[in-house]
This record gives sequence, structure tokens and C-alpha cells, in this order.
Amino acid sequence: MKRIKTITISIALITISQLTFAHIRYGETLCNSPDYFCMKTKQGETWEKLFPNAEERDMVRRINRMNIALRPGMTIAVPKNIDRLTIYDVSPFPRYIDSQGEKTIYVSQKKLAWAAYDQDGELLWWGPISSGIGKCPGVIGGCSTPSGSFRVVRKQDIDCVSTVFPRRSDGNDGGALMPYCMHFFRGYALHGSYEVPGFRASHGCVRMFIEDARWLNEEFIDLPGDGMKGTRVVIDSPDDPNEQ
Repeated sequence: MKRIKTITISIALITISQLTFAHIRYGETLCNSPDYFCMKTKQGETWEKLFPNAEERDMVRRINRMNIALRPGMTIAVPKNIDRLTIYDVSPFPRYIDSQGEKTIYVSQKKLAWAAYDQDGELLWWGPISSGIGKCPGVIGGCSTPSGSFRVVRKQDIDCVSTVFPRRSDGNDGGALMPYCMHFFRGYALHGSYEVPGFRASHGCVRMFIEDARWLNEEFIDLPGDGMKGTRVVIDSPDDPNEQ
């Protein structure tokens, strides 16, 4: 009887520990907002099945800051009156800002989102991000994303890969896909990813939806040269820089 109680207590402690350190996805923080309702996904449900309309599906994925496949038990936030809204109505950024006189990409680690403003201060497009976690096992200095004002210094197309991650025991590090990468500071880059999970999860780079990274890379970004400084990138600090 004592052994059963010990096992029961151990399982309970493990469960509590898992809950304590579980990641809270961005969509879950919207559940108490009067503009949203939240739903838990069931077995067999997919983005396509839940939201057959492509525009509404894209909107909900952006609101929840994730493009990963749905799993049973996930909580996702859905805007009320979704059929009356546009992507700009659910943007975490203002439609217009005081112009800095140049195109700028703002990256908010607090809102897990990016925004592209033209030289007149008009929001052209926005999307989700997943930036660096506070600590990475085996990585000296952690895996946080640098904050501040930067310039895009170089970019590559869909074939861009990391030269550092993943870390492997054979000494041949690198190879992680970074499609449409846009480097802004040392080895840090904005890049596309199929793993934008609704919370901070990268090794320091800024993950974006693939289609967003492609648009920025091909249609928005200017590289330095011919009198250009390189497109400005402004990144804020997260609320919880040490969160894992």
C-alpha cells in the first residue's frame, strides 16, 4: 500500500512539473479577450478541416503565431465575426506610424510578430515569429535573440542553411534549413521555417512563416550598396529573457 502511494505521489509530482514548465502558446493568452473565443482541437482535426476558407485559415494561424500541425488538445484562439475581419484588423501593430523616412522591419519578441513598414510609415504586411529561447543545453551564452537596431547585411534564397546548428557529436555541425535567410547581425538572421510553434523556440534566429520570409527576401529587403544602408531591423526584448 505504501509503495502504491509513493508511486502515485511521484506521478503527481511529474505531472505538476510538466505543467509548470509547459510552454504557453500565444493563442492561449487571448482566451480571456472579448474579441476571441478559444477551442481545443480534437483527434483528426487539421487547419484545413477547421477552416476551409484559405483567408480565414491564414488569419487564425497568424493570430495563434504558429504554422505547425494541430494535435489533439491544443488550444487555439479564433476571432469573433471572423468573416468581417481582414488581416490588418487582427494585427498587433498599428496600420500607420510616424515615418522614419526608410523601410523598416519591426520584430516584437513580446508579441511574437514582425511588421514591415514602408518609408511613409504604412504597414505593408505582418506575421508571426519565434525567436530565441533563453537557454540552450550545451550552448555557451544561451540562445537569446539580440535586441536593438540593425541592418540586413546579406541574404540567400530557399537553399540557405545554418553553418552552426544542429550541434552533432561527429564534429560536423550545421545543416539546419533556413530558407530565405536575411542576416542582420553576425550569424543571426530572419528566415522561413515550418516550425513556428506559438512560443519562443529558436537558437537565436527569428523564425517566420516560409511565405513571409520569401516576400521580405524578394520584395522588401534592400541590401547595402549603391547608396543603400541595408533595410533597418528593430528588435525588442522579450518580457522573460531567461525563459526556456
